[in-house]
Amino acid sequence: MEKFLIIGGTGNIGFPLIEFLNKQKNVQIVAGSHNPDKAQEKFQDMENVVVKKFDFLDNTTFADAFDGVSKVFFVRPPQLGHPKQDMLPFLRYAQNHAIDQIVFVSLLGVEKNPMTPHHQIEQMILELNIRYTFIRPSFFMQNLDTTHLYDIKNHHDLFIPAGNSRTSFIDTRDIGKIAGITMLDDKYLFQKLNITGPQALNYQEIAQVMTQVLGTKITYSKPSLLKFRKTMLKRGLKKDFVNVMVMLYLITQLGNAKEVTDTAEKVLGHKPRNIKDYIEDYRDYFI
Repeated sequence: MEKFLIIGGTGNIGFPLIEFLNKQKNVQIVAGSHNPDKAQEKFQDMENVVVKKFDFLDNTTFADAFDGVSKVFFVRPPQLGHPKQDMLPFLRYAQNHAIDQIVFVSLLGVEKNPMTPHHQIEQMILELNIRYTFIRPSFFMQNLDTTHLYDIKNHHDLFIPAGNSRTSFIDTRDIGKIAGITMLDDKYLFQKLNITGPQALNYQEIAQVMTQVLGTKITYSKPSLLKFRKTMLKRGLKKDFVNVMVMLYLITQLGNAKEVTDTAEKVLGHKPRNIKDYIEDYRDYFI
């Protein structure tokens, strides 16, 4: 039986990934969590899941989490914006552990954006000669029910500094399943998978779909990057997190998030979810 370490297993990618892997035979799952007690509640009905304490910033948590593990999945926690300090000790431990594969959720277009933490993490993995699979998704549909939920619920507005640009949004449930498939099939080793949803939309179009599905008028106020940054900082969000968001939306404004690929469909064996599917499934979050 293989043992996989899934870091961030309670998140919007990690949880669908664990749900998928839990249905497979001959796979034991270690859910590495910063808050193991909370995670234990979430996984209590999954017999193949063991929860262990894991903290990127505490190397004393590494040994127990890695014990017997052959493959590792992780997403960069948004609050960790300095990869050489935050991630390199973990990656060096993975290298010394001689794991068979590390699956990292990176970012679509990351190869053109060396300033992003995702680019730096990819480079570190390559330099350490770790066997990898990079999953490079476009923006998450679930950003709407997490990062941007406050404005949608309280102001019925998409307060997002993306201008008129288009984005090929993908559902994190599809990302999770794709990650699981890549961990079960060695043909995805050393691949960089650019995955998107089935279409590229601007936020005015998303507001229209939300209005139609929710039965409530949703607007798109199209704030400037500066106004967005000031507002997020005023709300108490961490500076590093806000700065990364601003960088990603600048990239979006430059047209780097509009690419649509068929990679997700090829890996999944079916079309990925579209934005209407997502809004219908998550309508209770917004109203």
